[in-house]
Amino acid sequence: MLASTASRVTPCYRLIHRKPGRTFRSGWQRYISKVDLKAPMNNPLLNNQELPEFSAIKPEHVEPAVHSVLDENRKALDALLSEQQANDGTSFTSAILPIEQMSDRLHRTWSPVSHLNSVANSSELREVYNNCLPLLARYHSEVAQDRRLYELYKQVADQVSEQSGGAETPESSLLQHALLEFHLGGIDLPADKQARYREIREEMAQLQARFEQNLLDSMTAWSYHIDDEGRLSGLPDNVIETAAQAAKAEQRDGWVFGLDQPTYVAMLTYADDATLRETFYEAWTTRASDTGPNGSKFDNTEPMERILELRHELAQVVGYKNYADYALATRMAGSVEEVTGFLRDLAVVSKPAAKKELAELEQFAGKPLQPWDVGYYSEKLRLERYSISDEELRPYFPLERVLAGLFELTENLYGITVVADDSVDIWNPDVRYFRIRSRDGEEVGSVYCDIYARKNKRAGAWMDECLVRKNIDAQLQLPVAHLVCNFAAPLNGNDALLTHDDIVTLFHEFGHTLHHLLTRIDYPSISGINGVPWDAVELPSQFMENFAWNPDVVRALSSHVETGEPLPDELLNKLEASRVFQAGMQMVRQLEFGLFDWYLHSEYGERPQNAPLDAMRRARDEVAVIQAPDYNRTAHGFAHIFSGGYAAGYYSYKWAEVLAADAFSAFQTNGPLDTATAERFRNDILEIGGSRNIAKAFEHFMGRPPAVDALLAQSGISN
Repeated sequence: MLASTASRVTPCYRLIHRKPGRTFRSGWQRYISKVDLKAPMNNPLLNNQELPEFSAIKPEHVEPAVHSVLDENRKALDALLSEQQANDGTSFTSAILPIEQMSDRLHRTWSPVSHLNSVANSSELREVYNNCLPLLARYHSEVAQDRRLYELYKQVADQVSEQSGGAETPESSLLQHALLEFHLGGIDLPADKQARYREIREEMAQLQARFEQNLLDSMTAWSYHIDDEGRLSGLPDNVIETAAQAAKAEQRDGWVFGLDQPTYVAMLTYADDATLRETFYEAWTTRASDTGPNGSKFDNTEPMERILELRHELAQVVGYKNYADYALATRMAGSVEEVTGFLRDLAVVSKPAAKKELAELEQFAGKPLQPWDVGYYSEKLRLERYSISDEELRPYFPLERVLAGLFELTENLYGITVVADDSVDIWNPDVRYFRIRSRDGEEVGSVYCDIYARKNKRAGAWMDECLVRKNIDAQLQLPVAHLVCNFAAPLNGNDALLTHDDIVTLFHEFGHTLHHLLTRIDYPSISGINGVPWDAVELPSQFMENFAWNPDVVRALSSHVETGEPLPDELLNKLEASRVFQAGMQMVRQLEFGLFDWYLHSEYGERPQNAPLDAMRRARDEVAVIQAPDYNRTAHGFAHIFSGGYAAGYYSYKWAEVLAADAFSAFQTNGPLDTATAERFRNDILEIGGSRNIAKAFEHFMGRPPAVDALLAQSGISN
């Protein structure tokens, strides 16, 4: 998953909201030299260091820094436009690159704030973060609706097209992306509708932050105390020990369990006590809702409904039928009907398999199953069928060995080495920093790794951009990523041990990281993941997941925490065979989410006004084989859709999974570690950012358009 916080901007904002820079000279320096910075120069958000000074950033720094840079950018942009209008010679270098630098500077200021809001949330930081959201939204809308700027981009685009003979170049791609985003941002609208567009954007930014904060608060506020040791039967030792430490910290006897993701998953997978499983299921599926254990204190109902209303209005203001149509303007998919058909076609082939799998599971359990029973009996059936369980595998996967094996894999595939650097400033003692170097030792980028779950940290796993590659005025800025997970933390000085599912998640996020770090594009607005259609941006991440199932790779990742022995061949073979276990049920679960999101945004206004609950029921009726209880409010915690970048885009996971499975099939001839194929994948997919048409790039890599067959074969589902 890519970052779904406000640090990732919606397409209409991408024109100016770009990534950070080290120093600013030449054209850019001419414009900012006229600006009087009012914020104190000891503000760490304004210090032009190579990397953010995370430990020095305080809530009181945020608003002065944001005000300062926004004022600076406005004045610099006015100066640039005035100079360009006064001169006869306008060029990409003189007109567009300074704007890339301006947006880069804004991102350097805001990105650390947004990141800390996700991984080290506090009431003080949250307040200033929320105060800045409307300021940023207003600024982005101003820029997107600046007619002078639009005309400048059009002029330069015509020049570049003439010079290149109409060929696709990084410069032409940057300009075409920008011109489209001008239109999506309301450049063609009359003044009154432009004003309404700006109001919508500002309100949406605040509502999406409120949704995310309600979700975090609802999870933090809930805990469950157990004083009967018998109720702990089946739970892994590390989960029990964590709960014992939590109880001790609260000066209570017994065990206190939180609602973090590792605990929730462990409860539903291993707890023998069905009542305990149901308690955690209900708490998790009613987070931030009207039926939640905290009552209506953190209820997301009103923010959700208002977000949907505003998205629909925004799309119609700009001239689209609905928000799905609006979102598709920057996607691979060409129409609402194409996406709907794609999801339903997958459902047709996968639902029969899912029904068969559920019937087998209920026969194994000897009874009809409730949603909180499925994970528990599935794990037992997997153990019986493959003689393998996550807890049996966990001792073979100490985090340090897994990281080393992952880095060895990427070195074999792409010729890059990963080296730890403990001297970099971080926001939490558990955070690690790694520098990435090429074969000849040249640094190509780096990554912060924040692996463990903790309070005041958003749930889930994601990759976000700290810095984006930029090479302007001979000043090279290397890309830097944030790789964030929520795995169970180690206890009492022991090694952190991962499940295989954790490893798949880690590989997924590292796929995003490689996409960000290996780019060769020098312009931030189309570098790395920027400018890549949202329904293709999951291609590198889901492609990378495939290696987490390869026996040779898994063997290299493994080293038993006590004996040092790698995972034996018998378990390796069982693990590989288990990949297709309940693949149909997994497929329809993702299709349920994809259809829910798609119905919300493609049919808004055509259905009852309790749109989220109605859309979820419709999606479940269409594809689900396990029906949820009436109190289930999964939508209220669906941050992907309501506070992230996946609105009218959750289908992207399946869309990109088709691309990823197809791309991975290219390795079958010469083996999954074939460096020549990996180099082609790097050249055609990972390095190009948004500089090329992704459909054409994929066809160049594969020699043909994508096909769904590889995904169905990989999942063990017949077409």
